[in-house]
Amino acid sequence: MAKTNVIELKDVVVYQPDDDAGRLVWKNAQQVLSGVNISIGEGEMVYFIGRVGSGKSSLLKTLYAELPLLEGEGEIAGFDLRTLRRRDVYKLRRKIGIVFQDYQLLTDRNVYDNLRFVMRATGWKNEGEIAARIEEVLGVVGLQNKEYKMPFELSGGEQQRLVIARALVNGPQIILADEPTGNLDPKAADEIMALFRKIVESGCSIVMSTHNIANIEQYPSRTFRFAKGRVEEIDIKALLTA
Repeated sequence: MAKTNVIELKDVVVYQPDDDAGRLVWKNAQQVLSGVNISIGEGEMVYFIGRVGSGKSSLLKTLYAELPLLEGEGEIAGFDLRTLRRRDVYKLRRKIGIVFQDYQLLTDRNVYDNLRFVMRATGWKNEGEIAARIEEVLGVVGLQNKEYKMPFELSGGEQQRLVIARALVNGPQIILADEPTGNLDPKAADEIMALFRKIVESGCSIVMSTHNIANIEQYPSRTFRFAKGRVEEIDIKALLTA
């Protein structure tokens, strides 16, 4: 049985607007990518590689609708990015998980309440169901018995595991991860990669931007290179042996 595509991009053009004190200004928007054609199936692990400023983060922001899609066709988790209204973005984000390099945890709340906050914000109401789901995802990411720890009491690798748990609470079809191992030591980074593999095996797709070629070498998968305003799928074996 053929797998369903969770991401489908055709002739997509990505723009990066000016940032005026947190307000997007499109008057002098800069084109950063053009002719982007990417299809990603369910249960796939995909890497985005390229230099800083090559457009990886801008494409990820387009996928989770922080940046609007202005040209081309784009669909993710069943949502048409061209027609998605701003007031409906929250519906898309219930279907996807987002993992940031800088964690973006609530530093005044413990592990449990970081997850509970997200769940309440996305429509969970029954506290028993919330507690059961939190226990489940903490088990998946290996943070059992740490629900009452504060973020500052966790190592960098544990904080990233909490971010991944947060991304998993709504049972997403796909996780978008922007340099998720960039701030981690090699051991913690390898543990995160092994966790991602386990998540992919459960049927959830992961798109990960990374500079860490060692991660790709140990956990090879489809890879797209960003360079000179274009995106191309490359033979990762050729890249690693070059």
